[in-house]
Amino acid sequence: MDSIPGTAPSSAIDRFLGVRITPLTRRRLMNFQRNRRGFWSLWIFLAIFFVTLFAEFIANDKPLLVIYDGAVFTPVFVAYPETDFGGEFLTEADYRDPFVVDLIEDKGWILWPPVRFTYDTVNYDLTVPAPAPPSTDNWVGTDDQGRDVVARLVYGFRISVLFGLVLTILSTIVGIAAGAVQGYFGGLIDLFAQRFMELWSSLPVLYLLIILASIVTPNFWWLLGIMLLFSWMGLVGVVRAEFLRARNFDYVKAARALGVSNRVIMFKHVLPNAMVATLTFLPFILSGSITTLTSLDFLGFGMPPGSASLGELLNQGKNNLHAPWLGLSAFFTLSIMLSLLVFIGEAVRDAFDPRKTFR
Repeated sequence: MDSIPGTAPSSAIDRFLGVRITPLTRRRLMNFQRNRRGFWSLWIFLAIFFVTLFAEFIANDKPLLVIYDGAVFTPVFVAYPETDFGGEFLTEADYRDPFVVDLIEDKGWILWPPVRFTYDTVNYDLTVPAPAPPSTDNWVGTDDQGRDVVARLVYGFRISVLFGLVLTILSTIVGIAAGAVQGYFGGLIDLFAQRFMELWSSLPVLYLLIILASIVTPNFWWLLGIMLLFSWMGLVGVVRAEFLRARNFDYVKAARALGVSNRVIMFKHVLPNAMVATLTFLPFILSGSITTLTSLDFLGFGMPPGSASLGELLNQGKNNLHAPWLGLSAFFTLSIMLSLLVFIGEAVRDAFDPRKTFR
């Protein structure tokens, strides 16, 4: 039982993961690895997401490091007044000002990030009206307000994935808990819960968002809370069906006869069986969450104005057809992101498919 025919030796996988895994889990991991498209999509997505987590070090209008008169400054972390570099004002230094740059370079040097703009930095040195086409300063051009497109793509990718991850995790927790209670207890609890879900799912989400947007200014947490009110229902049906099927198994009846509490039976004995079907849905729920945020931003009911948003960039592309770099950059970013997530979801689905075996 140390290995399954056609799989790698257990010791190699165990050493890589740092834990001792069961033969069934090892077979699922090998199934996932055999799906080359999903396997490499996972690594590509993780690599892109990891890079965007440090967006401030990639796209910023402040230097990463300044050496001035033998002293070391880190403007990306600390706000320094202009007087620290021989200027006249006590306000924070504007490192894009040629006067400040000359002051620093007279007695030191500056280390800039690859992109010298953040998501809300306006390039006032444009030689053409905004939206400006791609140039050496703005690699993919600017939007209609003179902001760098590359910087907005980097920050927009990060906030979209983070929003989708947080919403997916919270939705999964609420959906699993609701489905577990319905499926395990059944009866009137299941009946009333199903009727409540039918009524709740019929509410017009978009209209509610429009009404709330006219009352409060939407932000990351407001949108997350509003979307969580409706997104948790996606997993309830799957978990409920698994608990309905498993609650009459012999091991569940034996646990009840031994006096094991319902909470322990639900989350220690029955839930692991329901997680198999749940995990296969997670990548698709994540892609749906990202798409929802993008759609709201495109319609103008998402993140606050000025935030880094892929949906807002798509809307600018629609309004500025003479600047194709706006719509195309956002389109390709979203296409690559969602395609990677779909490929990962397909690989996870195949990994948990008992019909997938090795020859």
